[in-house]
Amino acid sequence: MRHPRPNSSARLLAGLSAVLAGMVLPTASAQEWRPPNVVIVFTDDQGYGDLSCQGHPTLHTPHLDALATRGVKLTQFYVAAPLCSPSRAALLTGCYPKRVGMHRHVVFPGDDRGLAPSEVTLAEVLRARGYATACFGKWHLGHRRGLLPTDQGFDEFFGVPYSNDMAQQHRRPDNDYPFRLPLLHGTEVVEWEPDQRLLTRRYTDAAIAFIEAHHDRPFFVYLPHSMPHIPIYASDEFAGRSPRGLYGDVIEEIDANVGRLVATLDRLGVRDDTLLIFTSDNGPWLQFGENGGSAGPLRGGKGTNWEGGQREPAIASWPGTLPEGAVCREVVTSMDLLPTIAAWAGAALDPERTIDGHDVRALLRCEPGAQSPTDAFLYYASRGELAGIRRGAWKLLLEPGELYHLEHDIGEQRDVAARHPELCAELRALALERDAAITAAARPEAHVEELVFDPRK
Repeated sequence: MRHPRPNSSARLLAGLSAVLAGMVLPTASAQEWRPPNVVIVFTDDQGYGDLSCQGHPTLHTPHLDALATRGVKLTQFYVAAPLCSPSRAALLTGCYPKRVGMHRHVVFPGDDRGLAPSEVTLAEVLRARGYATACFGKWHLGHRRGLLPTDQGFDEFFGVPYSNDMAQQHRRPDNDYPFRLPLLHGTEVVEWEPDQRLLTRRYTDAAIAFIEAHHDRPFFVYLPHSMPHIPIYASDEFAGRSPRGLYGDVIEEIDANVGRLVATLDRLGVRDDTLLIFTSDNGPWLQFGENGGSAGPLRGGKGTNWEGGQREPAIASWPGTLPEGAVCREVVTSMDLLPTIAAWAGAALDPERTIDGHDVRALLRCEPGAQSPTDAFLYYASRGELAGIRRGAWKLLLEPGELYHLEHDIGEQRDVAARHPELCAELRALALERDAAITAAARPEAHVEELVFDPRK
């Protein structure tokens, strides 16, 4: 049967419909959607047990507790190294420190080394997606020409280039310590030996100002606090408030400033558009007693490969996207943040550049049945030596060959290696195989002679 030919008006409408059908038109929801803002608060040397929502009996951290109530608490969150520089390299690159040449201890003021500019940081991934990016706090990934945050994907930087104890004012007069601690804005020194009682608030002030200036577009704020790395200081407002002593004052000041950040996001109407993550770079510096933190039920602290050295308090909150008041008990690592955040931001990662992290959106959303994609996690010692491996619940420390079942023995008190010699051999072989693969494909750190500032007195 032949259909009658449409008239000219009908033909015009039909042609227009065909053209429109071939176009990809944004829906109302697509027009409204934008990549999430990202805020990462990264403290220094804070222990697994140093929050009231982690069970500390005297520390009072109501703002972080509220963040956990409006988000997900991760009980098995690992950083890739038990000390500062390697841990920060892993967070920002999604790689084991050894893969990016940053595994050999920390960067000191006189060092010429740092994270290679050829590495792709989380800031660079997000800036390529149109994000405004900023770092406020402690950098510690190199401070020679070309190695500072503004060389690594951050539009703005305000903070210190290395640890707060690498300063003249904290050394004995008879020690003849030659280095100074600068406070930088971008690459310019704005103060030498800044008043450390004010650093927590000043970093947060800068972060708030940045968010206020850029909240009409996606933004990434990386806020690596200098505290509670020793020597610790609290402002006059918080000094003497905590029954935990000065360490408690410092933690409660950090908590209050997290509260200020959240209040800013609420005031600007972008809280539900923002993924906020809180964690620490490594475990507590136990040798400083009351001025160091607590790993809670975990053994060891900073500089060790016991759980207390690398398992950290961690909270992820994004109202409306992540569940509230939830707990993720699967293994998640700091290396997972880059690929996970990139996926949420719609950023494609270079398939030719190997990283070690995984997309863990399913875990953060607490999807039923979601399991950690980290089939094995390697532990590296403070100077980069392979130290151990975790697979499932089992953890093997290579020297002296101790085996722990972490679900049964979170405090690593019962070595069961003698009962499982075959498992020990299997885990050792796997650790050596994985480490050899990383070593073979490792990319070098950068070495730069040119100074940005002279750290010597």
